Amino acid sequence: MPLPQGDTPTLLIGPLLRHVDPVSATVWVETDRPCTVDVLGRTARTFRAGRHHYALVVVEGLEPGSTTPYEVRLDGSRVWPEESSPFPPSRIRTPGRPGPFRLAFGSCRYAAPSTVDLDEDIPPDALDAYAERVAALPEDEWPDALVMLGDQVYADELTTATRRWLGLRRGEPVPEDAQTRDFEEYTRLYAESWNDPQVRWLLSTIPSSMVFDDHEMIDDWNTSAAWRREVTATDWWDDRIAGGLASYWVYQHLGNLSPAELAENTTWQAVRAQPAGTDAEPLLREMALAADRDPHTVRWSYVRHWGDARLLMVDSRAGRVLEEQGRRMVDDVEFTWVEDQMREAVEDGVSHLLVGTSLPWLLPHAIDSIERWDEALAVRHEGRLLGRAAEKLRQAADLEHWAAFGASFDRLAAALLTVARGEHGRAPATALVLSGDVHHAYAAEVVSPGGLSGRVHQLTVSPLHNQAPHPIRVGFRIGWSRWARRFTGAIARAARVRPVSVEWVKAAGPYFGNQVGELVLDGREARFVLHVSDHRPEGGEGLQQVLDLPLTDPVPAEVAGVPG
Repeated sequence: MPLPQGDTPTLLIGPLLRHVDPVSATVWVETDRPCTVDVLGRTARTFRAGRHHYALVVVEGLEPGSTTPYEVRLDGSRVWPEESSPFPPSRIRTPGRPGPFRLAFGSCRYAAPSTVDLDEDIPPDALDAYAERVAALPEDEWPDALVMLGDQVYADELTTATRRWLGLRRGEPVPEDAQTRDFEEYTRLYAESWNDPQVRWLLSTIPSSMVFDDHEMIDDWNTSAAWRREVTATDWWDDRIAGGLASYWVYQHLGNLSPAELAENTTWQAVRAQPAGTDAEPLLREMALAADRDPHTVRWSYVRHWGDARLLMVDSRAGRVLEEQGRRMVDDVEFTWVEDQMREAVEDGVSHLLVGTSLPWLLPHAIDSIERWDEALAVRHEGRLLGRAAEKLRQAADLEHWAAFGASFDRLAAALLTVARGEHGRAPATALVLSGDVHHAYAAEVVSPGGLSGRVHQLTVSPLHNQAPHPIRVGFRIGWSRWARRFTGAIARAARVRPVSVEWVKAAGPYFGNQVGELVLDGREARFVLHVSDHRPEGGEGLQQVLDLPLTDPVPAEVAGVPG
């Protein structure tokens, strides 16, 4: 059913401030009809996908280190900021100003608080609380960037309101375990997640970088070759992956690209070249199906340049190599590109190299050992009883992080150690792996091999708005314990699992509840700050700072040694 339309276009989602560099920015919107979108005098016509209309406005000619408030106009009528908004004006702040660079990050946001049933007992939305906190701060203390590390929407865990909407659309009741089927149903998830006032303002004024994880498509997405054989044999997979990847391209990936990358992006140029009013969904569906069948057709990984800091966002889902005898988290072509980007960052003299990957690289030691053990059994006994049992455990327990792709774990370790040793030039002060997925937060640091000029850390923050069931909390607490490490390490050695190529220690955590992490980068100094939003025993809800961890101070003597 068409949306009711008044005399002027309506802004349905956005604006989202996306790619920002010293001289340009992109602003993304969804509108209720075709129109011309104006931001600071730069205009873009909407494009159509299905029943929906979108625009990406490229704003060029900005000054480095400048702050520019902006409005959004549709066919000349101002639609943003809203007249009754309690928030400060949205603005574009370009890199280059003096002072520390602040970056907020996290993952796993199930839905906006207003759409979640109270009986689900999910702690308060940390991203909403963070937006309110930021709005109350002086502008100089606002973050410079927001990094969303996966599961921005949940296609396989739907709210009650969305299930009702699906029932109306499909003309039949839908079960509690219903999942999205196609592009149109995916659009509902983004509207549900991005339209609460706090997050809408935050996304309009802090540049955001995003990457997918499994729940944007389906739980366990690309876990293994066996999983993929099973799912691709169904009659629903093509519609599901086409809707998931096409909607990700529209809502998330477009904004990850710089103006120069947009000019070279064949899909974006094809969409823009279509006659006005043409539906781009068939073109996007073709792109999505090709990307699912041959990952080389689309590179979802990308780079953000932030002066002394550089973010290399790595796709750790869509580009996997899943054959048991050659499992890779990232295929060789893309991994070579990742290594080239790391080397270029060092050659450019960055002080902090950030590697974004939705899945943690360094896990609690016991869990790392179990994932390695399971992979070894699945590979060594492929097709036999023990291999099939290992595969069932892999899928049931989500054993699919970097540790479950041992060759890729080691290759990433080698690349990070090369950076930290300064083999490409002066070593950055830190090489930081930013991740989410595991519904708790922690910090870990590589302590062996030695001889590093820079520090190598794993920083994991998840969820923004979800929950970790009690068994998960217990499991991850135990996973860091010395006795669990000894026990699982013995199991791994008995299975002749190859030893890990690096050793690491837990520097902080685990922390539970909904949470937002912050990096504060000032010259060659770095700090990791963690804010947690949880139900308070004394009543009330709020965002509390629970950690302020220096990342460039000397390693404390009590954690410098490798635990036994």
